[in-house]
Amino acid sequence: MKTLISAENTWGLFAILVAVAALAIYLEQKYQWASKITGCVLALIGCLILSNLRIIPTEAAAYDFVWDYVVPLAIPMLLLQANVKKISKDSGRLIIIYLISGIGTVAGGFLAFFALKNFIPELNKATAMMVGTYTGGSVNLVAMADAFDAGGELVSTSVVADNLLMALYFFALIAIPTVSFFRKHFRHPLQDEIDKRTANGESQNHAQSYWTAKPVALKDIAFTFALSFVIVAVSTEIAAFFGRIIPTSNFVLALLNGLIGNKYLIMTTLTMILATAFPTQVGEIAGAQEIGTFMIHIFFGVIGAPASIYLILTKAPLLLVFCAIIVATNMLISFLFGKLFKFNLEEICIASNANIGGPTTAAALAIAKGWNALIVPALLVGTLGYVIGNYYGIFVGTLLR
Repeated sequence: MKTLISAENTWGLFAILVAVAALAIYLEQKYQWASKITGCVLALIGCLILSNLRIIPTEAAAYDFVWDYVVPLAIPMLLLQANVKKISKDSGRLIIIYLISGIGTVAGGFLAFFALKNFIPELNKATAMMVGTYTGGSVNLVAMADAFDAGGELVSTSVVADNLLMALYFFALIAIPTVSFFRKHFRHPLQDEIDKRTANGESQNHAQSYWTAKPVALKDIAFTFALSFVIVAVSTEIAAFFGRIIPTSNFVLALLNGLIGNKYLIMTTLTMILATAFPTQVGEIAGAQEIGTFMIHIFFGVIGAPASIYLILTKAPLLLVFCAIIVATNMLISFLFGKLFKFNLEEICIASNANIGGPTTAAALAIAKGWNALIVPALLVGTLGYVIGNYYGIFVGTLLR
């Protein structure tokens, strides 16, 4: 399809992506309604609208650049304060409910497959892709598409359906802590604390409160980028090295290959080691969180761009239903077992979000709701999903094949 800004106009597309991200952040911190939606979702919606109005394309090299370079750089920036000594207690609880939530994704994959296998061709491949992406992220969807040799049209429509469902579910998770049913049946200590502060006259715009202005020196910016570039470069080489030398001949070796051969897990590990070993020198670098979060807003714009509603409605409307079944099953099992094992409402929302949307959307939800204690744990468990998602996807896809 022809668009106002062509896929080859890289500078024009970057101008759009950065402007949309900046506008989303401005709206989030300026208006109460926007802070409830969150800047990340606003950026996603903004690019979704632009692509569906055919102003920007659904695929472009500029989007690939964001996936390949902007996102990896943003992750170390967001984790520079990930001092394990401080967050182990919170993330330990979150890992448990996150793993339970992932079982909901697998169960939803089987349920959706058997419900629609007679209506959607190559559904076993789509199931592997969606189980992978709804446990880790879009990285897993691409990996599963390659592993099961999925066709180009199936991959593109799956990506669109994934993005649309993720956006809709993000809205649901934002609303759930305000719904009386959930507040009645689940504990919600973090939300109670926020309500208490609000009642005392403190700002209700949590995004604005969290992102208060702070002094940032030139050396802070320099060290932020230097550390991030070094961590990404070293992690990429380490992951590639172990990915080559560790065979995948049995389950244990394949698991080890997937763990040590995953650059995102290596990046997370190296950053956490630095943040824990040098909490003052690394953890107090000003501006790292802000720069990393801005990059993530650009990434959300890229997520929204391929979400062609026209493509879904004309090519694969049932694929949207298929994805909805998986998401609904994940939500049901997450909240059912979360209630059974007495997890807090905030932990359940973040864990389910980390499965369906990945680490960045989970952290964005924590920031938007003012659940500051869960921001770094959300990034950690979501990043773990990059590895787990591949195994869940391969397991499900192989059984259904």
